[in-house]
Amino acid sequence: MENLISLVNRLQKACTALGDHGEGSALPTLWDALPSIAVVGGQSSGKSSVLESVVGKDFLPRGSGIVTRRPLVLQLHRIDEGREYAEFGHLPRKKFTDFGAVRKEISDETDRETGRTKGVSTVPIYLSIYSPNVVNLTLIDLPGLTKVAVEGQAENTVADIESMVRSFIEKPNCIILAVSPANQDLATSDAIKISREVDPKGERTFGVLTKIDLMDKGTDAVDILEGKSYKLQFPWIGVVNRSQADINKNVDMIAARQREKEYFYQTPEYIHLAPRMGSEHLGKVLSNHLESVIKSRIPGLQSMINKSIMDLESELSRLGKPIATDAGGKLYMIMEICRIFDGAYKERLDGVRSGGDKIYNVFDSQLPAAMKRLQFDKHLAMENVRKLITEADGYQPHLIAPEQGYRRLIETALITIKGPAEAAVDAVHAILKELVNKSISETVELKQYPSLRVEVGNAAIESLERMKDESKRATLQLVEMECSYLTVDFFRKLPQDTEKGGNPTHSIFDRYNDSYLRRIGSNVLSYVNMVCASLRNSIPKSIVYCQVRESKRSLLDHFFAELGKKEARQLGKLLDEDPAVMQRRQSIAKRLELYRAAQAEFDTVAWAK
Repeated sequence: MENLISLVNRLQKACTALGDHGEGSALPTLWDALPSIAVVGGQSSGKSSVLESVVGKDFLPRGSGIVTRRPLVLQLHRIDEGREYAEFGHLPRKKFTDFGAVRKEISDETDRETGRTKGVSTVPIYLSIYSPNVVNLTLIDLPGLTKVAVEGQAENTVADIESMVRSFIEKPNCIILAVSPANQDLATSDAIKISREVDPKGERTFGVLTKIDLMDKGTDAVDILEGKSYKLQFPWIGVVNRSQADINKNVDMIAARQREKEYFYQTPEYIHLAPRMGSEHLGKVLSNHLESVIKSRIPGLQSMINKSIMDLESELSRLGKPIATDAGGKLYMIMEICRIFDGAYKERLDGVRSGGDKIYNVFDSQLPAAMKRLQFDKHLAMENVRKLITEADGYQPHLIAPEQGYRRLIETALITIKGPAEAAVDAVHAILKELVNKSISETVELKQYPSLRVEVGNAAIESLERMKDESKRATLQLVEMECSYLTVDFFRKLPQDTEKGGNPTHSIFDRYNDSYLRRIGSNVLSYVNMVCASLRNSIPKSIVYCQVRESKRSLLDHFFAELGKKEARQLGKLLDEDPAVMQRRQSIAKRLELYRAAQAEFDTVAWAK
């Protein structure tokens, strides 16, 4: 079972080293989940003397006013033999065998954190003491509760101390060691008052009564120690600390413990309580209780640690990798992020994600509908056919068939297809832009770096604009090719009208009756419809080749070419991550390191068992 207390000791040290002090952190906190014993008492309650009696050494700072200004996590390790020594968490390789030096280092380390303004801090000091005269135990010594700040302290110091004490003892995993002096009314005890507020049923509070030997003659503390005056779930424990005269004379702690034991056994009022009185008994009771609490909490702690690791890993993944420091690393990181974005964009085009189907809808519905709305039949109405045929003949009428008229009718009809063709190019361009924007939004890595996100977005849109211009040129070229060279075989297969062979004795306007003009219009319409059917197939091919295929192949090629010319400083500007995100990632990484270490510690104890 001693392994369990040592396990918690190591985890508490790791918490402090990696910045987990509880304090209502937004991150999962292991500190708050670990069972602990917090020592609470008012100033001059004898709290420091109780701790020194349990340890058997003089090591705590003394003086008037508020002496303890930071939590002191006191970890006691029982050793079989050897010289007693102490180690601080902030000085891991230095052993203190002079406990006077320990006292000085506690004061100095407090001042390093709080300054010499007598302020308070919630950041704990870790002190491990190795001795054959202690039990395995961890105690957290908290600043003494007071009602008045001493000279040189801020007015809010009293409230800060109470808030700090409350933040420790209100946690359900905290065992409260409430120290009260017997020579004062228990109803006014600061320790009992604040303990009652956070633990009204006394289920996790141990009451310690000090200064029993200093009570007025004719009075005793029997009712309190028997739980009659104020009942707790655990029995009260009385202690007799060294007097100030004993401290001044450097009376040995071991001798003081013996005198304490004799006091209870030789005082008639307390003789029946003597076996469960004294600082030595207090240490054993607390050690056994802490062991049992830790043992009961292990399954819950392991479950909490495993869940926290999963949550932290998930958030760390969402926040992305930290920024590289060298130019090569930054360039690689930018290229990798762009590759992820490019992959997401291609997945949308290829149907892995939604979006690419909209392009097919342009070809299958929008383009045919737009070409159908051109209304060639109105263009080939009788009067328009007559007008264009006669204008094409000019001053000299045609001899066999109105070839120039045919050409003009066909060209003026086909040229209108440019409108739907351009509209199809623009529609696909708009869809590709939408897919770029969606892919950028879905690329988590780009959210880290606003400048890179803007640059990649702009570069992709610029590429799409260039591809649109090329696609429009190629697509309109298809229409112009149909206009510039007609399919001769179509007209060779038409039936020839021998009656209208050209009679120069007739007027130009008399040469075409309505039936013949209707036939010309019908022939032209058939040809135009044939060309439209062909363009309905070739325009999508041109658009896909010039825009869709090309964007999949080289969307960011120009951006990459420019990227290779940039220096480290310019690359750094692209990776301008929000400082809050950087800080969050560092905090998450530290907390994850803590939980993984805790997981390993639990596994070690499990194997040892």
